[in-house]
Amino acid sequence: MPVKNRFAELHQDITAWRRDLHEHPEILFETHRTSGIVAEKLRAFGCDEVVEGIGRTGVVGIIKGKSDSAGKVIGLRADMDALPIHEVTGLDYASKTPGAMHACGHDGHTAMLLGAAQYLSETRNFDGTVVVIFQPAEEGGGGGREMCEDGMMERWGIQEVYGMHNWPGMPAGSFGIRPGAFFAATDQFEINVKGKGGHGAKPHQAIDPLVTASHIVTALQSIVSRNSDPDDQMVISVTGIESSSKAFNVIPASVMFRGTMRTMSKTNRELGEERIKALVAATATAFGCEAEITWLPGYPAMVNSEAQTEFAADVAEAVAGACDRDAPITMGGEDFAYMLEERPGAYILVGNGDSADVHNPEYNFNDEVIPAGCSWWAEIVERRMPAA
Repeated sequence: MPVKNRFAELHQDITAWRRDLHEHPEILFETHRTSGIVAEKLRAFGCDEVVEGIGRTGVVGIIKGKSDSAGKVIGLRADMDALPIHEVTGLDYASKTPGAMHACGHDGHTAMLLGAAQYLSETRNFDGTVVVIFQPAEEGGGGGREMCEDGMMERWGIQEVYGMHNWPGMPAGSFGIRPGAFFAATDQFEINVKGKGGHGAKPHQAIDPLVTASHIVTALQSIVSRNSDPDDQMVISVTGIESSSKAFNVIPASVMFRGTMRTMSKTNRELGEERIKALVAATATAFGCEAEITWLPGYPAMVNSEAQTEFAADVAEAVAGACDRDAPITMGGEDFAYMLEERPGAYILVGNGDSADVHNPEYNFNDEVIPAGCSWWAEIVERRMPAA
């Protein structure tokens, strides 16, 4: 079944929704305008139930099929939030909010799922119930976790859950997926190294925390090269260093640095945290300093279920004619991981064409992708819950 004709008819409307959302980006849980628009449209489509305020500002819509003899319930999820980035695209519909933009395509995800919700509400050509999930705060806020903790899965009896993300560099409207770990766990750390400040000309009278911090930064890379299994991906990056002194001739009393650890397995996640803490403590002691480490757990690895991934790929192949079933893993994070910890499901990539990369101030979602994305959502439902 190729792209559905109904989405060709709706393409202009869905594009207009997407561009309106793009003009008015909202960050983290502050998706009040976006959530309101989503809820209004779902009610206008004729959803059987629309509930706001799940996971603070999340929205859930319920669409019942022509029958429910099989008792199946499938969740479809799109994220709604933008990023704290100043847009430089120069588009007619560029962000009107300084310092905020849809630099990851969540405006496109929301619009496509709204398009699918309209079609499914019109046709209801399935046996079961669809739960359309519009989530805030994917970009670091853990909105997926919040919606799960609000009891979303249990409240509507969701049995499987599916998600989608656009992907620059893949041909527009193509699909890619893989079973198992797909996106990385994303932990963060802050390390404060305390020494004894002094004059830059008299280092022997000081205890230099900057030298100590430099050795720690170097030592951390040994975790990936010498402790981690080379077949199990891990990335440790120190991304910022700040000194308590800005003068050229002063050895600072303290140095703070921060970074991130990305892992694909629970084993490596535990190993990395243990080794970072051990190396920080031992290196600081060796140089006569003290070190305090603040560990900031992030999203878990996002793991696609085997059977649901195969099904999602079959659907993508039906829509687009092909699907890459061995898409490369990414060390980026994705809080759809929390929903996949609660229920079996799958997360797929849809090509955005030759666009700027996500999280780039020149990025823009490719509206030509809309019919393929909407068709995939609709086919997930109609093939997984065929009408009795």
